[in-house]
Order: sequence, then C-alpha cells, then structure tokens
Amino acid sequence: MILKEKETDRYLPIWIGIYEANAIALKITGITPERPITHDLLANILQSAEMRLKKIQVTSLTNEVFFARLFLAVNGKEVEIDSRPSDAIALAVRMTCPILVSQDVLDKAGVFPEKEEEEEDKLSIFKEL
Repeated sequence: MILKEKETDRYLPIWIGIYEANAIALKITGITPERPITHDLLANILQSAEMRLKKIQVTSLTNEVFFARLFLAVNGKEVEIDSRPSDAIALAVRMTCPILVSQDVLDKAGVFPEKEEEEEDKLSIFKEL
C-alpha cells in the first residue's frame, strides 16, 4: 500500500498482506461483496453502537514494523485503540475518516520520487557503453 502526503510529493510505502490489500481495494473501487467481510462487520458494529471513528493515524515505525491507532468517539469520550495500519486504513475507507501519518514516520520512511533529470543521469552511463 502506498500513502501520499497531501501537500507534497512524498509517499509512504507500507507492506501489507494480500487479504488486507483486497479489503481496502474492494471499498475504494466500490465493489460490494455479497456478504460483509471482517472490516465491513466491524464498521457495522461501531455504527450500531453509535461509536464514531474520528481518525486513524500511522503512529510509529519500530524494527521495520508500522503501528497505527484508531481514534474513536465513544459516549462523549475519545478512545484510542492499537491497530495494524492495514486494518486501520481498511476501516477508515469504510467509515470515511481522515488517514494521518505522524511526522516521525514520514521522516523515517517517506520517499520522494526521483526527478526525471536524476533518472536520465543514471541512464546516461548505459548510453555511453
């Protein structure tokens, strides 16, 4: 999965499993399975219990593992719950809430695409051969 920072060309690649990627892709592409998948079920439970997912945030990167938090409004209180980023994002796209990434994570793992000139410079060595 690749997240893009809104105001810049910085990207955050996060490795996720095929099932988690499929759960995100189903919602983004507007495909509705016949029966609810796990993330649909959880979103339905939260909505039925009148809990609101305010935002999710990719909070840290430790030993090459990303961590995320769910921020829920429950009975007038904010509750934080630990989550894998893939599950948090699969839920966020279902409940239409902001997806945030901490500055520390962006600084550690964010990448900028290479400029065309840099790519041409790298390729020029092959042109000379």
